[in-house]
Amino acid sequence: MQMMTRKVLLNMELEEDDDEDGDIVLENFDQTIVCPTFGSLENQQDFRTPEFRKRQAYESNLICHGLQLEATRSVSDDKLVFVKVHAPWEVLCTYAEIMHIKLPLKPNDLKTRSPFGNLNWFTKVLRVNESVIKPEQEFFTAPFEKSRMNDFYILDRDSFFNPATRSRIVYFILSRVKYQVMNNVNKFGINRLVSSGIYKAAFPLHDCRFNYESEDISCPSERYLLYREWAHPRSIYKKQPLDLIRKYYGEKIGIYFAWLGYYTQMLLLAAVVGVACFLYGYLDQDNCTWSKEVCDPDIGGQILMCPQCDRLCPFWRLNITCESSKKLCIFDSFGTLIFAVFMGVWVTLFLEFWKRRQAELEYEWDTVELQQEEQARPEYEAQCNHVVINEITQEEERIPFTTCGKCIRVTLCASAVFFWILLIIASVIGIIVYRLSVFIVFSTTLPKNPNGTDPIQKYLTPQMATSITASIISFIIIMILNTIYEKVAIMITNFELPRTQTDYENSLTMKMFLFQFVNYYSSCFYIAFFKGKFVGYPGDPVYLLGKYRSEECDPGGCLLELTTQLTIIMGGKAIWNNIQEVLLPWVMNLIGRYKRVSGSEKITPRWEQDYHLQPMGKLGLFYEYLEMIIQFGFVTLFVASFPLAPLLALVNNILEIRVDAWKLTTQFRRMVPEKAQDIGAWQPIMQGIAILAVVTNAMIIAFTSDMIPRLVYYWSFSIPPYGDHTYYTMDGYINNTLSVFNITDFKNTDKENPYIGLGNYTLCRYRDFRNPPGHPQEYKHNIYYWHVIAAKLAFIIVMEHIIYSVKFFISYAIPDVSKITKSKIKREKYLTQKLLHESHLKDLTKNMGLIAERIGGTVDNSVRPKLE
Repeated sequence: MQMMTRKVLLNMELEEDDDEDGDIVLENFDQTIVCPTFGSLENQQDFRTPEFRKRQAYESNLICHGLQLEATRSVSDDKLVFVKVHAPWEVLCTYAEIMHIKLPLKPNDLKTRSPFGNLNWFTKVLRVNESVIKPEQEFFTAPFEKSRMNDFYILDRDSFFNPATRSRIVYFILSRVKYQVMNNVNKFGINRLVSSGIYKAAFPLHDCRFNYESEDISCPSERYLLYREWAHPRSIYKKQPLDLIRKYYGEKIGIYFAWLGYYTQMLLLAAVVGVACFLYGYLDQDNCTWSKEVCDPDIGGQILMCPQCDRLCPFWRLNITCESSKKLCIFDSFGTLIFAVFMGVWVTLFLEFWKRRQAELEYEWDTVELQQEEQARPEYEAQCNHVVINEITQEEERIPFTTCGKCIRVTLCASAVFFWILLIIASVIGIIVYRLSVFIVFSTTLPKNPNGTDPIQKYLTPQMATSITASIISFIIIMILNTIYEKVAIMITNFELPRTQTDYENSLTMKMFLFQFVNYYSSCFYIAFFKGKFVGYPGDPVYLLGKYRSEECDPGGCLLELTTQLTIIMGGKAIWNNIQEVLLPWVMNLIGRYKRVSGSEKITPRWEQDYHLQPMGKLGLFYEYLEMIIQFGFVTLFVASFPLAPLLALVNNILEIRVDAWKLTTQFRRMVPEKAQDIGAWQPIMQGIAILAVVTNAMIIAFTSDMIPRLVYYWSFSIPPYGDHTYYTMDGYINNTLSVFNITDFKNTDKENPYIGLGNYTLCRYRDFRNPPGHPQEYKHNIYYWHVIAAKLAFIIVMEHIIYSVKFFISYAIPDVSKITKSKIKREKYLTQKLLHESHLKDLTKNMGLIAERIGGTVDNSVRPKLE
């Protein structure tokens, strides 16, 4: 049901109404209704306004296109009037042919359900009860043609076009009927009228209330069934009724929930392996030799660390990082390496098997050739003022701008995108400056105990305090920038003027994801690959912007800080999205119902109840996809630092499916059903993330974690000629990986003993692999450093090549479309051609025979092949 709102009512006879302050909502109705006449001709001057003339022209053209209107006044608000729109049979047939809508030819005898589906009792428990939601009858389909109407499977005219198809057709008409011509430019479409305030809304109606089955026997009550078997919390363990979702909401929403469900199923395997790796690290942390050395009072307690800033930061004992080193043992273990390799293979399996599943849905839902049928957007058609010759058809066609104009638009759009990305990077630099500045504050204000025995100091080190506060501030900035970038991306895409709705959404998707990628992941990339990598050494530190000393990592590395950043962003994002997407619409609808109940005791009709629900928005599922793809990036790009990320994503997605279902069925207006062949530009985005994930995880293990330095020490530097041990061991690793600096070599001479009890220390330690003071090449990188660098580069090359080879083999071995689906598609094409074309030829031959009999002869057999 399509709905619009206007300030005066115009009936089918185009008579004027005296309700000057009224609002009208236009809806697509399921039966033919004659519009009644309201009001009188008082207050004539209100009907000469530009808004009224636009409404008058628009509604007159709607009637000229064959639509029938009926107006109904609101029962709760006298100023609100609803106009229901009905498309008669002839209009539906005409526009079904124009829109190339596929309709049933004959029942499909090829699509058979799995014979093993109900043998397993456990699988039967998870499946939707087929006695409640009956399986849809499947048909062979073909684009509708009025001239061949008898070839289509028409048992009942009222049911031949289902409500979803009727809504699509009516919305197609509403989007293309013009209401004004100004400067030789046609202005048309319900979207413009709604955005300008002439009408308030345009949307289909739900078929019944979500919590009560319709009393009308002819009503299928599909909304009630979806709420009961899909959106209700008690159905959280059941599979989704995808066919009913697609039938009620359209293929576009159906393919989203199919993808989200498949992604969630695949996350179950990743979560199991991730938890196993986490438990391995947790149970093995007692055997973590280097953590024991940090916590040992005789080792870590005796190691004096150099200050991490120039003037205010004190010397500190290594054992104050004892708790963080224990936590780091959980995440920085051998299981992390195994899990990173596994995730590189998992993401490929997920994408390849999803392609096969997507191909099955394309066949089952008749969207195989959808891209060829898609019409141009009304906004695009409105700007087509230039006439050119089509190179293929050699006929005249209209385009919105010339080749030069298109190049200018593309250049301006690219420049705008680049500018806003630089703005995001500037905000990230601001966070880095905050980290560098506030670290000095925490270093001077947090409790200082040289023995590291203070309870607060054990858990809240300056590094940890800086990391947590910076992560929270970074998350807040990300949420603020998201709101700005959303509007910017829409403005840029509108200026770019893509031709079809798919092109529009794909262009907007790429821009928004590019913004979000930099916005969400830049801080993680900084911690993983830049923080602590370019710091120099205490006597010659590196400064950022010539003022701020580069930030250092804990002696155990920045991996734990990266884990903290991911946890805060993923958790905060999930909480914020639930508040924004669920709680806010529920509160708004609750307030609206309270106002209506207090103001009227009359029974509210179906269309008025739906009008007061929340609108879904122009972009529909765009933000749902974006939310999941950002999560997909966190799960794959940085999973080497946080093996529990798939588990968190799994729990979130199980709830997300049901929350989205509850939101659609109870809190939002019904969307106009739309066709969709696949998930659009999100598919190549995921493929790009999968390729990048291999590199990022390999580099995290090599450069962010301490796994490679530990392996190098274990296999080379723990035994002669570099080590003193006679066997391979991790003993002495901490002492070997902390370089020595002479306190007297500080350029700032005020670096003196900052607290009592320091003793007669003249040396301090810092995290690096450099020669000690007094060495011929003092403070230069030692041999251990070059061994570690070589090992890291070798590890990255070997890991990338192994995983990429496996990914290539999997991609080659698993075809995008299964043989069964290919056979079904070919079989359907063959049968549809046979049904349509051969029946047409038979009728033609029969007619030729009748003509020949009338003229006293027969048709020559030599003519028949030519006719065929």
